[in-house]
Amino acid sequence: MSSTAVQAVTNDAPALAIVNAGLVDYQEAWDEQRRLHEAVVAGLTPDTVLLLEHPSVYTAGKRTEPLDRPMDGTPVIDVDRGGKITWHGPGQLVGYPILTLPDPIDVVAYVRRVEQLLITVCGELGLATTRVEGRSGVWVTADHKGPDRKVGAIGIRVARGVTLHGFSLNCDPDLAAFDRIIPCGLRDVGTTSLSAELGRDVSVAEVLPIVQHHLGLLVPQC
Repeated sequence: MSSTAVQAVTNDAPALAIVNAGLVDYQEAWDEQRRLHEAVVAGLTPDTVLLLEHPSVYTAGKRTEPLDRPMDGTPVIDVDRGGKITWHGPGQLVGYPILTLPDPIDVVAYVRRVEQLLITVCGELGLATTRVEGRSGVWVTADHKGPDRKVGAIGIRVARGVTLHGFSLNCDPDLAAFDRIIPCGLRDVGTTSLSAELGRDVSVAEVLPIVQHHLGLLVPQC
């Protein structure tokens, strides 16, 4: 993986290492996730969050249906996270937390913490977002611009008590990339970005330090 900057976030919680990796090929990032996962499980590495962007790629979770996929032959990488198909690419900040969950394992509570992280970050930038019952991720509610629109997606896996995969937040991507698929298998909603909703360019570089500042929200408070 490319050169990184690492810092620790504590917020009165266990140490959390942050790796800013820049633009990283999806397969390379997946290999690094698995390496870190083994190290965290073995107690050799602290809980770690990878923050990065990917070159354009479609990934399909375990619940992806054939009709969710691109119909034009665009390559799709099948992955072992939950959820359905999504797109990653430039202009989208992706986070892969490799975190130890407390016993008893509560995956839903962890997803809620990831959602709260994204809601908090969007709010700091001036965009009000919310949860939608029965649907993971972070949403802009329906208004004169259109139906409910997803700005942040979540897809995770937990193995041996440690998380893999994570979240993506659309900053200023080319939203046309979502037109080839049924994002997350949802046909009655839209996909949006911070830039589209706020009416100004909101870059990954602007959002990155805000996400870093709030990563302590991922760690359950005692």
